[in-house]
Amino acid sequence: MAGIFFIVQLPQKSKGISGFLSSGRIKQKEIGKLLFLLKSAGKMKNVISWILLLFLSILLLNNCFTSKVQKNIAQKTSFIARLRELYSSGDSSKWPVPLLDNEAEPYFSEIGHLPEVQFPEDNPYSVEKVFLGKTLFFDPRLSGSDQIACASCHDPELSWTDHRALSYGHDRQLGTRNAMTILNVAYTGSLFWEGRAKSLEEQTQMPIQDKKEMNGHIEIAAGKIAKIKGYEPLFERAFGNKTVTKERIAQAIATFERTVKSAPSKFDEFIDGKRDLYTDDEVMGLHLFRTKANCISCHNSGYFSNNRFENIGTSLLSSKEEDLGRYLVTKNPEDVGKFRVPSLREAARTGPWMHNGSMVTLSEIIQLYNKGNPEPYQNKSAIYNGIPLASHKSEILRLLDLTDEEVFQIEAFLGTLSTRPRRIIPPDLPH
Repeated sequence: MAGIFFIVQLPQKSKGISGFLSSGRIKQKEIGKLLFLLKSAGKMKNVISWILLLFLSILLLNNCFTSKVQKNIAQKTSFIARLRELYSSGDSSKWPVPLLDNEAEPYFSEIGHLPEVQFPEDNPYSVEKVFLGKTLFFDPRLSGSDQIACASCHDPELSWTDHRALSYGHDRQLGTRNAMTILNVAYTGSLFWEGRAKSLEEQTQMPIQDKKEMNGHIEIAAGKIAKIKGYEPLFERAFGNKTVTKERIAQAIATFERTVKSAPSKFDEFIDGKRDLYTDDEVMGLHLFRTKANCISCHNSGYFSNNRFENIGTSLLSSKEEDLGRYLVTKNPEDVGKFRVPSLREAARTGPWMHNGSMVTLSEIIQLYNKGNPEPYQNKSAIYNGIPLASHKSEILRLLDLTDEEVFQIEAFLGTLSTRPRRIIPPDLPH
């Protein structure tokens, strides 16, 4: 029967077995000095020698493996240290070059701090207008039932959303979309998931008149507010006289919403020079976000969104949950299934996510993109008002081959874009 025996040459400086073991390191090239020729197990005269040689061989291989692992760890540590130095330098021009899709380049701006909020010329900022808008935001008398306020779905205690997949509205009707947070809404180019409102002034009137939301009418709401004596001094201080109009209600609420802005996050402090604020995983997550994971192609600028619309294969055509997205506004067949790219600031505390609230963890979302959403809903076509429509995923979606560790690191980085909740005391409503 064939057997194995080992030919072992001890290091020249070692004296016997003890010297061999105490040498501390065995170079990988010495494997050639240890390897064996199989002839017959019967030729092994000493079982102890067999065990000893087997042990020494395992020790050698283990040392070689350990040495390689230690070298890899050292290289990784050095790489992360360099990334930490670059990203926390306070100068984004020193950062590694981002990896962008060609179609994303025209709309790209580097991630960084949120800029100052800009108020429109026809609706300038004033403290008095903000206070009036805040009061109206919390007032349920704008609704048809006098029971539902803007704050019912955009609760400051819940990061200015409601943490539901879909929101309840008038008569407990369930809506069809996830309530997006109003945090940093001042930086949004268009409002709602499909972008049907071009400004906050336009947007504020729509939920009031939506049958499933507040089930009111903006003119009727203005009439009700005009009859409340306590509002007269608020309108006078905000607009110069006590006249209540739908335009003034919209302007006041829009002005207030523009002031709902995130405080500086851990990310903002890190890139400003607090280099030890990030863990190694968060540093790697930031780098992956800008490179291998391709997140930055859509989630860029200080707002972490390009304010565009993309199709990621979630329109669920021909199902009960079908949503044609941007097409409902533009009627352009190319916009079927496209939804607004949301900001990732405060993402860690504003779930569930997606236009229908279908994602309940950030890692689940990252894995969706990691796999390029390979199995979107089977029906990729539908008939809408007699018009055949088809949904086509964005070419930006592709297989990323992220490891589980890299998914964890990206999620860790996303957590640094969120801030601590701040308590907002609702105003006393006028009477």
